[in-house]
Amino acid sequence: MRVQTFCFNDFQENTYLLIDEPSNTCIIVDPGCNGTAEQAQFSAYIDDHRLKPVRLINTHCHIDHILGNAYVANKYGLQLEAHAGEIPVLQAGLRTAAMYGIPYVTSPDIALFLDESQVITLGSQSLSILLCPGHSPASLCFYHAASKQLIAGDVLFHESIGRTDLPGGDYDTLISSINTKLWPLPDDTIVYPGHGISTTIGHEKQYNPFLN
Repeated sequence: MRVQTFCFNDFQENTYLLIDEPSNTCIIVDPGCNGTAEQAQFSAYIDDHRLKPVRLINTHCHIDHILGNAYVANKYGLQLEAHAGEIPVLQAGLRTAAMYGIPYVTSPDIALFLDESQVITLGSQSLSILLCPGHSPASLCFYHAASKQLIAGDVLFHESIGRTDLPGGDYDTLISSINTKLWPLPDDTIVYPGHGISTTIGHEKQYNPFLN
């Protein structure tokens, strides 16, 4: 599985394409593209690489991760997938966008609910689902064991962790999620966070000041 990263919107949010190269299919994770320029950049990459988007997934539903949901859903005919626990966060999107003074086309509702009992499939690839609340009520991470790659949302960053002062956040819950769900992964697992540069589980075990 190949991971392609885009940095979008005023929050410098990481949008990911998870690509199965044998089939040229892809999953769009946390589309933050906001405005015509970012939307055009995103779609141009998909077109230029002849990719076929087959799923639209949110790790969680804070405003910076859902700004492109409506565009992606409409353009590629996809239904939104996320955890049911994120419904209140998604529904707060319009109010949150107004608070920040940013344009926002309302996201579609969650049509397909994800939880840890499921496996995400993409062509010949499969990813496990890890429920990691704390930053938001029901944040999800996605782990591709074959290549040791983790899509972490805002749970874990390079030498930092997700903020816990937003509605539904809880510091102790987040630390517990990281300790029980992410730390058991191999140290050489590549972590793709919702903001900033990628890191590894081993690096964070050694150098993350919030977790040592």
